[in-house]
Amino acid sequence: MSRKTILAAALAALLAAPLAAQADLNVTSPDVAEGQQMPRAQEFNGFGCSGGNIAPAISWSGAPAGTRSFAVTVYDPDAPTGSGWWHWIVYDIPAGTTSLARGTVAATLPVGAQQGHNDYGTLDFGGACPPKGDKPHRYVFTVWALKVDKLGVPATASAALIGYSVRANTLASGALTARYGR
Repeated sequence: MSRKTILAAALAALLAAPLAAQADLNVTSPDVAEGQQMPRAQEFNGFGCSGGNIAPAISWSGAPAGTRSFAVTVYDPDAPTGSGWWHWIVYDIPAGTTSLARGTVAATLPVGAQQGHNDYGTLDFGGACPPKGDKPHRYVFTVWALKVDKLGVPATASAALIGYSVRANTLASGALTARYGR
């Protein structure tokens, strides 16, 4: 068996591992609600969409002992790409942090926190923009409690690489899933 095949099998097993064995974080937002349509404030401004493109406020609680940092991701598994769509990736969030404010941008991130490239190609929140007439898409806002202070990924890391590193270091996670259609 080649090294590439072994690594691919290990990655597949890691990604398939259930998070159920881990503790759950409580994730809330005054801007987006579980199972509900997101406001236009969280719609992208571009790609044929004309929303506010404002990152929603998000809060979390219930981090287990040993949490050394957090990551926040926003992912659309329904995007017609074959691999979904990453809308926001924030990582290396200090362990004492319990929220990100509405409108968070690079300048207002907690000290030390980093943003990964979203699938729009930018280092920020990229709002919802499903194809017109498509069924409403799901937007999964996940907070990850991590066992490391820093992920140690390169500044140019893809969302997939950051996601791999986040999952490999997760102690607990929690999510809320909003919807958006147009």
